[in-house]
Amino acid sequence: MRNKTRPKIFLLADDDPEDLEMLEESLLAADPEIQLAMVRDGQQALEYLESHGGEELPCFIVLDYKMPVFNAVEVLERIRKEPGLQAIPKVVWSTSSQPEHVRSCLEKGALEYFIKPSRLSELKDITRRMLRICDEAAG
Repeated sequence: MRNKTRPKIFLLADDDPEDLEMLEESLLAADPEIQLAMVRDGQQALEYLESHGGEELPCFIVLDYKMPVFNAVEVLERIRKEPGLQAIPKVVWSTSSQPEHVRSCLEKGALEYFIKPSRLSELKDITRRMLRICDEAAG
């Protein structure tokens, strides 16, 4: 079971403010106790992870595929080199459904690759799946 005293922190990295807001609202509706750290590019995601260790590390990372500075694949490659970050579940969500993007992300450590939804019901399904992955990883 998850340590109830440790906050459930999700790191969301996406350069599209509307997509960030949409995911934020959906996650908070599904789990009001969740804490969200939001960054706008891959470099900020890596800087966040470097500066927040131990109990402050996120329990889950969501990366947009196409971000400035470092895209999701580049972020995943860097996370892979850090032993303390490897166990954190990571997923990618993107408007791109190109098979090579999906394959690259999964090969670099993403557990899932979600296509950004066009309908609210799809967003709720993705949100539930993200929360389930986080809870399963916590044991």
